[in-house]
Amino acid sequence: MSLRTTFAAIAVLAFATPVFAQTAPSADPVAAAAAAEAAFTARAEAFQQAMGTMQGEMQTALTAAGADRVKANADLDAIAARYQPQADAFANELDAFITSQIPVMPPEAQAQMAQMGPVLRARITGSPATIKAGLIQQAAAAAPASQ
Repeated sequence: MSLRTTFAAIAVLAFATPVFAQTAPSADPVAAAAAAEAAFTARAEAFQQAMGTMQGEMQTALTAAGADRVKANADLDAIAARYQPQADAFANELDAFITSQIPVMPPEAQAQMAQMGPVLRARITGSPATIKAGLIQQAAAAAPASQ
């Protein structure tokens, strides 16, 4: 599952929750669910932007390192380490969001979220390393073509 797929799954979760929330008995839980959704969506967008910024920094570092793969790897590791706390924090926010939404979901959706939550969490926490690996792979694939 790519980072885009992860964000798509998060978006589906975020946009599906109002449908589940509409089955709640009073307006207060619906309003709370809508507010939680809006806040989570904003955090998801901010995280996606941060990962885009990180990818740009990594691409710049990779280009600057040129053929020195040891330097490139070290520079990319340093960049990934700077962004890892954001990935971990967003994964925690995802956990909290899912936990807040489960009570208003039908049982089958609850089971699905229980399965999807850990997978999404792993994708999010692994995103700096995944992006790094993808850029290294792209650079390696392009290297023979440029020689």
